[in-house]
Amino acid sequence: ATVYGLDNESPLREGMPTSATNPYGWSKVMNEQILTDYCGSDKNFSAVLLRYFNPIGAHPSGLIGENPCGIPNNIMPYITQVAVGKLPELHIFGQDYPTPDGTGVRDYIHVLDLGEGHVQALDYAFTHPGAIEINLGTSRGYSVLELVKEFEKASGVKIPYVIDPRRPGDVASVFADASRAENLLAWRARRNLAQMCRDSWNWQQKNPDGYAQ
Repeated sequence: ATVYGLDNESPLREGMPTSATNPYGWSKVMNEQILTDYCGSDKNFSAVLLRYFNPIGAHPSGLIGENPCGIPNNIMPYITQVAVGKLPELHIFGQDYPTPDGTGVRDYIHVLDLGEGHVQALDYAFTHPGAIEINLGTSRGYSVLELVKEFEKASGVKIPYVIDPRRPGDVASVFADASRAENLLAWRARRNLAQMCRDSWNWQQKNPDGYAQ
């Protein structure tokens, strides 16, 4: 979803203009352009350009989860590492956004819903040549503090946090309009934020040092 840049307002729809603010984002924009152009030159080729939002959660078994190296760049492993005692506190960047509690709002999606979306996209691609962009999200945004509170409920662990200044390039609210995925792929996110938090905590509890152990 980084291809939507900073100028589009949520809910983000597939027909909106694309742009980027960093090399990572531009790599996504360029890949979409390459695949779209290729589909234009080969009428038998199919590409489903999945634009997904903020994957969190883990496999419910606790066997597969997110294991970043060093300080996590994503919020959920940061929260779980604070909860398990690996990090002292969560850093929240900005509490002066025009959102209900001032913290940034994002569309969090369970990794299992995301995986199912990929399977549905493959099924679609086999019978629909051409390129098409499809959002995978929940069509609902949650603030950082809402995520923290939901995790505390799921884990029973209090998450200490500090408020830092905004990061350059961050926007107040980013969430999907996922109606195209439901209409074309017969897909929608089925797992709620509570389950995302429970599964993330289950993984971290069972793997306090990640895969290093």
